[in-house]
Amino acid sequence: MKRFDCYFSGAVWALLMVMAAGASFANDRNDGRNERAKTLYVWAGDQARVGPDFLAVIDFDEESKDYGKVIRTVPVPPPGNISNEAHHCHLSADKKVLGCGGLLSLLRGQNGIFFFDVSDERYPKFLFSTSTSKSSITDDFLPLEKGGFLITQMGSHSGGEPGRVAEFDKELHFVHEWPSRPPQDGFNPHGVSARPELNLMVTSDFMMPSSSLNTMPGDPMLRGSIRVWDLKERRIVRTIQMPDAIGTMDVKLIPGDPQGRAFTAGMFDGLVYLVNTQDGTAVSVFDCENIVPHVEVPVRGGMTQLLAMPKSGDRLLFASFQAGQVGMLDVSHPEAPFQIGIVNLGLDAGPHAIALTDDDKRLVVTDYFLNEDDFGKVHFEGDHKVHVVKVYKDHLELDPRFNLDFNTAFPTGPARPHGVAMK
Repeated sequence: MKRFDCYFSGAVWALLMVMAAGASFANDRNDGRNERAKTLYVWAGDQARVGPDFLAVIDFDEESKDYGKVIRTVPVPPPGNISNEAHHCHLSADKKVLGCGGLLSLLRGQNGIFFFDVSDERYPKFLFSTSTSKSSITDDFLPLEKGGFLITQMGSHSGGEPGRVAEFDKELHFVHEWPSRPPQDGFNPHGVSARPELNLMVTSDFMMPSSSLNTMPGDPMLRGSIRVWDLKERRIVRTIQMPDAIGTMDVKLIPGDPQGRAFTAGMFDGLVYLVNTQDGTAVSVFDCENIVPHVEVPVRGGMTQLLAMPKSGDRLLFASFQAGQVGMLDVSHPEAPFQIGIVNLGLDAGPHAIALTDDDKRLVVTDYFLNEDDFGKVHFEGDHKVHVVKVYKDHLELDPRFNLDFNTAFPTGPARPHGVAMK
């Protein structure tokens, strides 16, 4: 159990938490189609924490004269609709339901899991919010092939440890919180990835959530471990402890890899690790400090955070929050990744969440991570802009036509954009 303290100023939020998209069910599957997305959803919260959290619906049709403009917003109705800290979101496998998480809903005693009906894609409807009894601090959503979601809950019912993985079926009925008997060694799952054809799922432990609040003395407690699951049985079969990996926020199985390997990274050590899920080992394969051009920032490696990956499994896309960069690695040889693309957004941009379109040709990036304001210790604001990066085989290009600023886009005032999904 390591802590944020000295690493804020000297070591790395380096999170080439590599290779993600192809391992998520919904990203792996598109019902045989790779249609170009025409609607973008951005899950966001009011900057002042006084207005309702909302889903922004954006024109994402490249042939439209209104490309990049807000079509409408769908506010979450009361009760429990304010200051949930809008976090990740994901479409169901059939793309009819959008699941969204409220990272800090617990602080107000509110539900932290939100569902929207997006079957009429430009006219989403809020369905309901809910919570679970044993866990909270909703983070990532993994759509299940037959409908429903597995949802990482980073904290216990009080925001401590252990966390759980919550399951909802295709009717969005709560099923269970997994595992039934969670580990007691710092189980705080954040990232999640699965390959059902291998009956394999992995989760990454990142941080004990309540330790980031001012009410708890000391520095936030970071984790460094990967859990290997039997997917069908929802059972942890192996824990890979990584004592040198400082804050393993994400983990992504490599799509198509016959060995069932995965990537993770330590957010504060600047290293990317190749994880062998079968023998329980992890080895460093890339140093984020070597990203070119190098941007000198307080955190070693530029604070590389969430990742995305095309279904081909040969490239990794990442966002470096503190360096203000979006980059791409060639990972066709997982043991030796190397850089092949970079887009520079500026030092104060703060790119964090990223997501690929189903055709793997566009990457959506949101510039906001988490700011706990005056009640917590984490203050990573970003500039609240949303970008589109065009993805090619060997390079990246910023799309100049897409220019969306959540500071000015809404009559209700500035907002904090986080999770994205496209259809």
